[in-house]
Parts: sequence; C-alpha cells; structure tokens
Amino acid sequence: MYQYPEKQGLYDPQFEHDNCGVGFVVQIKNRQSHQIVEQGLSLLCNLSHRGALGADPDTGDGSGILIQIPHQFFVEECQSSGFHLPESGEYGIASIFLPQDPYARRHCGEVIESHIVEKGMDLLGWRDVPIDRGYIGKQALATMPAMRQLFMGHRRFENYNQDRFENKLYVTRKAIRSSLQDVEGFMIISMSSRTIIYKGMLIPHQMGKFFIDLSDKRLSSALALVHTRFPTNTFPRWDLAQPFRNLAHNGEINTLRGNINWMLGRRATLKSPLYEDISELQPIIIPRGSDSACMDNVYEFLIQSGYSLPHAMMMMVPEAWEQNPEMTPEKQAFYEYHEHLMEPWDGPASLTFTNGVQIGATLDRNGLRPSRYVVTKDDLVIMGSEVGAVEIPPENIKFKWRLQPGKMFLVDTKEGRIIDDTELKANICDAQPYSQWLKENMLELSDLPKPDQVPETDFESLLLRQKIFAYTTEDINLLLTPMFTNGVEASGSMGDDTPLAVLSDKPRLLYDYFKQIFAQVSNPPVDAIREELVMSLTSRLGSERNILDPGANHAKMLKLFHPILSNEELAQIKALDKQDFRSKTLSMHFDAASGVEGFSRALKELCEEAESAVNSGTTFVVLSDRGTAKDQVPIPALLAVGAVHHYLTLKRVRYKTGIIVETGEAREITHFCLLVSYGAGAINPYLAIETIEQMIQQKELPEELTLEKAN
Repeated sequence: MYQYPEKQGLYDPQFEHDNCGVGFVVQIKNRQSHQIVEQGLSLLCNLSHRGALGADPDTGDGSGILIQIPHQFFVEECQSSGFHLPESGEYGIASIFLPQDPYARRHCGEVIESHIVEKGMDLLGWRDVPIDRGYIGKQALATMPAMRQLFMGHRRFENYNQDRFENKLYVTRKAIRSSLQDVEGFMIISMSSRTIIYKGMLIPHQMGKFFIDLSDKRLSSALALVHTRFPTNTFPRWDLAQPFRNLAHNGEINTLRGNINWMLGRRATLKSPLYEDISELQPIIIPRGSDSACMDNVYEFLIQSGYSLPHAMMMMVPEAWEQNPEMTPEKQAFYEYHEHLMEPWDGPASLTFTNGVQIGATLDRNGLRPSRYVVTKDDLVIMGSEVGAVEIPPENIKFKWRLQPGKMFLVDTKEGRIIDDTELKANICDAQPYSQWLKENMLELSDLPKPDQVPETDFESLLLRQKIFAYTTEDINLLLTPMFTNGVEASGSMGDDTPLAVLSDKPRLLYDYFKQIFAQVSNPPVDAIREELVMSLTSRLGSERNILDPGANHAKMLKLFHPILSNEELAQIKALDKQDFRSKTLSMHFDAASGVEGFSRALKELCEEAESAVNSGTTFVVLSDRGTAKDQVPIPALLAVGAVHHYLTLKRVRYKTGIIVETGEAREITHFCLLVSYGAGAINPYLAIETIEQMIQQKELPEELTLEKAN
C-alpha cells in the first residue's frame, strides 16, 4: 500500500515508528568509483536481517541508497535522451515518485515544470528511471509509483554558489509539495545538485537488479548511505523507505508528537534572509510521515537555513551534558544555550547524515542503538549497525571502533579527512560566546527573592477539596506515602485489575484514559534521579525566539531544575514583575450550577483570557484551580492545559509564553508526565503538598520527615 490506512479504532498513522539497519561507505579523499556503490549495496544486503518482509516474501518494507550525483554517467544518459547537462554541480536532479494514474501524473508534471520556471531555473529534461520488474514482489508492484528524474539548471549568474542553488532547490521542492499535497502517490524523494536517491519497497538484494542504474559500471560515487527498514508495528510505504534527503535512522523518536507540536508552535517566529517568503516552506514537517521522516524534515530545514550538519544534529540530539564532569565548560554552555532554542528529539537512535560532501553518524545520549566503524589503509570508512557488514581484508584495516553514547563521527570529503568528536564539537562550541549569553540573560529560580506571602494550608476544607479532586485512601496510603517518605514511585507485584477507564462505569480522572503508545521492547525504563548522568528534569520557561537567528536574547528564560514547584517557588514566580519575566494567574473554575454548558463556556473563556494575557506581554501564564469549593468546581487540569496550549498554537502566540499549572488534581507521576506532555512547563501540586503537611502534623509519617524534605 502506498498510504497508511485511515485513522480507525486503536490505530492512528501518527504512531508510526521505525527500527532498521543503517550504514555508509565513504572514500575519504572523495575518489569516486563504482566500487563504492557496490560496497554500499553489499553493506545493505548484509543488513537484510534488520529489515522486514510482509506476507509477500518478495516485498520488503523498504530499502534504499543515497549517493553523490554521478556526473559523467548522467551526461551520457541525458545525451541519449536528447538534452545536454551543464558542468558538474551546476544542475540539480529531482527524483520523483508520481501517481500511477496517467492524468494525475501529467498534472503533477505540469505543476512541477511551472514551479521550476517560476523560480528562475532552466528546465533541462526528464528521464524515466530504468527498472526491471522481474525483481520486485507482487504487493510492491501493485503500489509502485511511476519513477522519473527531472534535470534543471540554475541559469548562469555571476558568483555562482552551489549552497545558494541547493537552497533554491529546497524552496522549490517545498513549493511543489504544497501545490500537490493532496495528490496521492506523489513525492519528490530527492532534489539536489549533490546527491540522488534510489529507494522503494524492496528487499536489499533486489536493489542492484531492480534499479538498473545501480549495476551500471559508469555509475560512480565517493559515498553511499544505505538503509533497510523495519517499521515497528506499522505499515510499509514506498516514500517512507530510507534514506531520506539528508538522514537515515535506526531507532525510535519517542518524543515525536511533542516535537511536531513545538515546531508548529514556533512557526510564527521563523525568519531568515535566505528566504524571500518563508511561508512557502510550511508545513516544515510533512503530515503523515514516520518519526524518521519528520526528523529529516526538521534537520533539512535547519541545514538549509544556515546551520552546519553537525551543529544541527547537536541541537536535535544533544549528548548528556549536565552531570558530565569530563565535559568542557564551553560545550556545556553550548548545550544549555541550545535548550532555549529547541527541545531534543529523544529516543534510542543511531543516526547517519550527509549533504553529499560531509557524511557522519551519531548516537543518542544513552547509546541504545549499535553503530560500529572501520577505517582502512586505503582511505575507506565503513559505518554500520553491525560489525563486519562489508568484508575487508584484516591486513587492510587501519583501526576500528564503535560510536559511543552522544558522540559524533564525521568524514569531510572536501578536506579529505576524518574529524573526530572532540575537534568537531570544540569548533562549533567556540564559535559564539554561549557562556556569556547565559550568564547575562538566563534567570534561575534560586536568583529570585523570597516571596512576601505563601499560601497557607486550610486544614478545615482539606477533606472537602480532596473529595472534589477524587483523592482516595489508596491514593494517600499506597501512592503518596512512598513518594513522601522514600522519594520513589510506589511499586506492586499483584497486577492491576482495575477496568480500563474507557470501559469503566465509574467516574475516572482524565489521566486514567491515557495509556502508553510507543513500543518499549528495547527502551528500558529510566530513573531521572538514579540515572542522572544521562537524564535531566530541567525545564525552561519564557518566550521563545527565532531559531534561525540565534543570539543573546534567546537565553532570556527562567531555568527550573525540575518541573515540580513548591508553594513558595510558585509564589516567587508569581511575584516576578520585570521585562521578559511577568506572570498572570487565570482561574480554571466554573460554576457548578451551570452544568456542561457552563463548563464549555469556561474552557473557551480560559483560552481567550490566555491569548489576551500573552498579547499583553505575559511571559508565564499560571492556570490555577486554587479556591475550589462546592459551588466553584475545577476544569480538569489536563484538559485546561491541552486546550490552552493548542489554542495559543493555533493563534500563533504559543512561543511567547510558558504555562504553569497550579492544581490540586495532580499527585501521581503519570499525572505530571501528561501535564508536561500537553504543554505545561511547571506544575505546583498544592493539594498533594497540603496532604503531606497534614500527615506530618498527624504523625502518620516518620518523625524526621519535614515538609521541606518531603517536597
């Protein structure tokens, strides 16, 4: 099938993830040859056990190869097709999947050509990709798109710059995509003056025979990036075979939904002199893509907007830095500063990336996916998910090693050398005074003055409020007490026979309707306290700025070492009243007598009040249900946070503010996780804190336990 099934039942296409085999072969000195292509295909075949098959044993879930444009090969091929190519690097090639329907295909061709001419490029000619249908499965053949290559020239102008031409090709491709986004079966899989991609729903050993070009001895390259796909409990698609335009990925991005929403939320801030109309690039992330495809969309956007390949990757996949005593202060400042720009794309991942000149790889900060490499005496580098993926005589091996957690490995074919992690990151981290920017602009909670007034516990109404927020004896004795006394989440061994909330006939908290949605077969649970070397609870609140123009002002945020606030800490934030740091408290209550209609009206008014507050310069919006009583009942905190977050995103002002939740409802770890997932930057669980205080007063907890320790 080409498209995912429609959303139905428990299936949603946005849950798509990949687990795969990935690797590359590169000639360090940029000496192009067909041998590199052959070794790339050999590497791909040796990773075939990491790919997947459907019921049709001849249909793969996806295999592909990215290589440098073989100039001489295409010069000869295009001459035989009746048109001529300019010099190497002065033309681009678009590899395109087109619909099977001839009328839709013709329409796509007309739209593509009109955009290329409109962008000031020369239309040189089309070429059908030669294929052998004898080497493809029945299911893949049934959904196979028409595959064509389009050649375009830059129209000669003074001071030709290939990077600017690449940028024009990128903008043109995005504009074409916007015009044809509703055409099923259409996708430009690559459009570059440096690289070209061959991929499809194939088994690795079919690649070299199905794509006739790949077995042509004239086809040469100095690098080959390959990938075989194993989608995790998902569906194969021709366009989601990898590599993508700059990236190939083995692993899962477990923060995907948040990453997509935050990129959507910051679209109003995006500006760059590289684009005449940056709105042409929207949406940055193409809908209905896999996690790898979405990551490639953002990565490509960053490097086309001026970031280097390694800089963009360090932004998106930072290494563990906060508790690393061996890391230089400059590198720590780099990572801390960039937390103000972009949230990490987090999950177990081995990532390979290239722009046709540089090619490299990195691992996630935990190192939960394998990557090994070999460097030979004749200047060859082989990187792969497996050791020995390409056969190399032992006497020709110069050295071999593995990628380590958070580390990066880069080959620059222009410089003709390997750039190791230390040198690579030192150059990037020293490029700007990140430490100075942080010191002069960032605000820490500990820097704030003590508040004049902190809300006191009303013990008389405590039981009533616990009932309103659905506290139970089990909550207090089995869940809260272990957290108060030992600082750990309660655990049990008898299972949970509570009916699923959606099937229960009892009223349940909104949190109970959420269940884990990503595969955890290879993602071991982590504890942010006991595994602090690779985990962080730090959060930042404040106004975000244009990520394409980093500067000192980006550091103007409030740093919190964890997202849970005590009553005193929240009072400190509420008392803030200085430029770039102002708060406003909004009530999450509605009149109990007004029923469902009043509830809906209150939720809408809350969203509108939040928008008004943000537009008037509020940096921290505090959503509060303090003051809950019989006649003033709270909107569920999770619903309020999600509604405000998405409403502000829709109004394109979400980036201007941080959301803090002051609620009596949250008390379990799951509650806090969900609130953060739906947009909260910090949470004050005041009723849980008051419950601790009461238990201490009533001597239900160990004598040495104080309120400060419990917090």
